[in-house]
Amino acid sequence: MFPSYDELVTWMPDLLGGLSISVQVALLSLLLGVPFGLVLALGVLARSKALKYASLFLVEVGRGAPALVLLQFIYFGLPSVGFTVESFAAAVIALAWNTGAYTSEIIRASLQSIAHGQREAAEALGLSRVDELRFVLLPQGLRVALPALLGFSILIFQGTSLCFTIALPELVSRAYEIGSNTFRYFPALLCAGVLYACISIPAALLVNHVERRASLYAQR
Repeated sequence: MFPSYDELVTWMPDLLGGLSISVQVALLSLLLGVPFGLVLALGVLARSKALKYASLFLVEVGRGAPALVLLQFIYFGLPSVGFTVESFAAAVIALAWNTGAYTSEIIRASLQSIAHGQREAAEALGLSRVDELRFVLLPQGLRVALPALLGFSILIFQGTSLCFTIALPELVSRAYEIGSNTFRYFPALLCAGVLYACISIPAALLVNHVERRASLYAQR
């Protein structure tokens, strides 16, 4: 049932190549999605109703639609209206949108958790709204949001497994390809799961460490 050492040696280059693509998609999605989430969070908190409702629309669609639906919509749906997107770009766009929608709620809640006295102190110092956001709210809010953002990044990395549905040669797609060639799906997918765990478990331990440090900082 389980592959021999020689078979593993044969499979590993393909699996590691797929893992590399999964990591690239996850990193790009986070690099684009978290700043997008910050923009959406500020938009939801804005005084302008037009900006607020536009931001809410993007947030609700990004959170309400499963990541798989967003992937299918961007990769298969957009070409029907004249926009063709390659599988790698479609994966990044869809997961970045999903990331932005969820992290916007994390960031918004973190900003709103800051004591009102901080805002009053900023107003007393004569800070503009931009300076208040830049020097008072964001540094404290992002510190509060960091553990949750790191935890969500693990989910996005695991979510890259959905990208095999749009022909992206990531880790799960490579495992399926090995399974179809050797008719040994179980060990191929098991190896893929182990590779996911090799990244997800240390990342989860890092998140726990950051959460403990954040709780100790909050108690000071």
